[in-house]
Amino acid sequence: MAIQNKALSKDLIFQAIADSFKKLNPLVMMKNPVMFVVEVGTLITLILSIKPDIFGVSTVGRGYNVAVFFILLFTVLFANFAEALAEGRGKAQADTLRKTKSETIAKVRQKDGSYKEIASTSLRKGDIVRVDTGEMIPSDGEIIEGLASIDESAITGESAPVIKEAGGDFSSVTGGTRVVSDYIIVKILTDPGESFLDRMISLVEGASRQKTPNEMALTTLLAVLTLIFLFVIMTLVPIADYLKVHLDVATLIALLVCLIPTTIGGLLSAIGIAGMNRVTQFNVLAMSGKAVEAAGDIDTMILDKTGTITFGNRMASEFVPVADVSEQEVTLAALKASVKDETPEGRSVVELAHKQGVHWDQQEYDGAESIEFTAETRMSGLTLKDGTEIRKGAVDAIKNYVTAKSGSVPADLDEKATTISKAGGTPLAVAINNKIYGVIYLKDTVKPGLKERFAELRAMGIKTVMCTGDNPLTAATIAKEAGVDDFIAEAKPEDKIAAIKKEQEEGKLVAMTGDGTNDAPALAQADVGLAMNSGTMAAKEAANMIDLDSDPTKLLSVIAIGKQLLITRGALTTFSISNDIAKYFAIIPALFIIALPQLQSLNIMGLASPKSAILSALIFNAIIIPLLIPIAMKGAKYKAMTANKLLTRNLLIYGFGGVVVPFIGIKIIDMIVAALHLA
Repeated sequence: MAIQNKALSKDLIFQAIADSFKKLNPLVMMKNPVMFVVEVGTLITLILSIKPDIFGVSTVGRGYNVAVFFILLFTVLFANFAEALAEGRGKAQADTLRKTKSETIAKVRQKDGSYKEIASTSLRKGDIVRVDTGEMIPSDGEIIEGLASIDESAITGESAPVIKEAGGDFSSVTGGTRVVSDYIIVKILTDPGESFLDRMISLVEGASRQKTPNEMALTTLLAVLTLIFLFVIMTLVPIADYLKVHLDVATLIALLVCLIPTTIGGLLSAIGIAGMNRVTQFNVLAMSGKAVEAAGDIDTMILDKTGTITFGNRMASEFVPVADVSEQEVTLAALKASVKDETPEGRSVVELAHKQGVHWDQQEYDGAESIEFTAETRMSGLTLKDGTEIRKGAVDAIKNYVTAKSGSVPADLDEKATTISKAGGTPLAVAINNKIYGVIYLKDTVKPGLKERFAELRAMGIKTVMCTGDNPLTAATIAKEAGVDDFIAEAKPEDKIAAIKKEQEEGKLVAMTGDGTNDAPALAQADVGLAMNSGTMAAKEAANMIDLDSDPTKLLSVIAIGKQLLITRGALTTFSISNDIAKYFAIIPALFIIALPQLQSLNIMGLASPKSAILSALIFNAIIIPLLIPIAMKGAKYKAMTANKLLTRNLLIYGFGGVVVPFIGIKIIDMIVAALHLA
C-alpha cells in the first residue's frame, strides 16, 4: 500500500507532545467545550497557586492548589496529546503522498499541433498533454488517444502496472503516476490544487476534516451536560454555607472537572480522526468523515455481480461426462486439451483437473502442435506428434468436427449442454480424434470467502442485493451460491437507482460500488458510494469514497470500519459516563463528611482523607485519558452481531467496567497519595 499504517515512532510522539502545548491556545480549545472548561479551571487554579486568597479566605494550603493545577494541566495536555497523535499519523501519511507530488514537466499541445514543455503547476483544465514512456503524468485527466501501461504504485502501492486506454471505463489517469510503455494523449480535468492527489493529502492530514453529524450531536450533548454540572456546582456553594462547610475554589473546580464527561470530551476528536485514518490505511479515500460514519449505519448493500461477487472470468467448475465415458476420462481429456491454453479459462481447467488428482506427463505432449482458438473454428487444443488430435470448444463446433471425422455424437450431449446453459454457465465440449468425451462446465465463479462475509453482514442486520445483467435463472444460481439476500436480474443502470431509492424511501441507508460512467448517478444517489480508482472520472466525482486498489469487495471492509468507529465512540462515551459514578462516591462524602458524619457510610472505598479523596479522583480522571488512547486510535474490538447483542456486550464491558475500574483505580491512587503524605 502507498498509505501505510504508521507505527507510533519517537518522532511522531515528540511532535504530538509539542502540538499538545500549541493546542492550549484558547481559540483552539473553544472548539471542545468540555476541555475548554477544564482549561479555564486550570488557569484559575494557577492564579490560586500564586495568590491562594485572591477569591476570599482559603482553608487549603498553596501546595494543594499547586497539585490541583498540575493535575488539571496534565488532563488538558493528555486530551490534546490524543488529538495531536491522531493528527500526526494523518500528517505522516500526507508526507508520504507529497513525495509523489514533485515538480513535473508537462508537454502541452499547442494550436499548431506542436508540443511545448511547461511546469505541471501551470496546467489548466482543458489542456491537452502528451505523456511518453517513462514520464510522469502531470495531473488528473482522461486519455483521449492511445493505450499505455500505467504504474500507479505511487498512489495505490500496487507494483503491477495497469492498462489504460481512450474510451470506456478505464480512461481516467491520476497525476503522479507513471507511463511504463507506449504513449497517451491526456485531456487535463483539474486546475492546480484541485487534483486527486491534492485532495488526498488534504484529507489524510485532517485539514479538511469536518465533524460528522453524530459527532456534532455528541459534542452538543457534552456541552449541555457540562453546563448542567456547572449549575450543580454553583448550587453547592449556598448548601455548603448553610451547613457551615467552607468549599475552596480549587475543590469546586476539581469537583466540576470530575463530574463532567472529560474522558470522552478529551478523546472524541481523536476517535473521529483515527476513524478516517483507518479507512485510509485500507487504501480507501473517504471524501468526508460523514461518509465513514454513514458506512457504519448502512442497512442495505447494492453490489454488482461481475468483479465484485464473482471474478468476472469464466472458470472451470465441473467436468460432465457423456454416454459411457467416466468422469476420470473426461477430466483427463479436458486436461489434455488445456495444458498449453494460457487463457484464464484454460488455466482454470488445468487447476481443477489437478485438484481432482488427474495429471498428464509432460513428456507425452512435448513437441505437440498447439491449436489456438479462432473465431472461425471456435476450438482450441493440441495435435500430438503421433497424430492424435485433442480439441475443446463450442458444442456445435465440436459436433461438426467429430462428424466430419465419421465419429458419432452422444445422444445426451445436447441435454447436458443445455442444462449448463440454463444455469448461466458456458459448456465446452471435449473430443479426442473422433470421440466426444463430455463437457467442461465454465461459470463465473463466486469469490471465496464472500458467503461468510455476507453472513456476517446479515448478522449485523445488513441486507445484500446483487445486481446483474444475467437472466433470472443464472442470477438466482449465483445469488444462492454467494449467499446474498436478494438479486436484481437483467439490471439496467436505471434499475440500480430505482433499487437505491426504494430502500431509502423505507428509511434505510444504502451503499454501492461502481466504476463506470453509467454507475455515476447511482453512486451519487447512494448514502455511501465507493468508486474504483481504475474507473472513470465521472464515477469518482459522484462517489464519496474512492478505492485506490480498485477492489469492489473493499466495501465490506469499509462498512466494518464505519461500524467500528461508531462502536468506539459509543463504548468510550459509555465508559466515560459510567466512571463518573465512582468519582461521586469519592468526592461528595469528602466535601461534607465533617458537617455530616452520616455521609461516612458513602465512603465505601475507605479513602484516607477528604483532600486525598479529591486529589485521587482528579488524578484518575487525568490518567485514564492516555490509557484509553490505544482504544481510540485502534478502535474498540468489533464483532459481527445484531445491534441489541452489541449494545448488551458493550454495556457489560464498558458500562460495568466503567463503574468498577475507577473504584479500583481511585483506591490505589489514594493509598499512594496517603503514603506519600501529599494530602
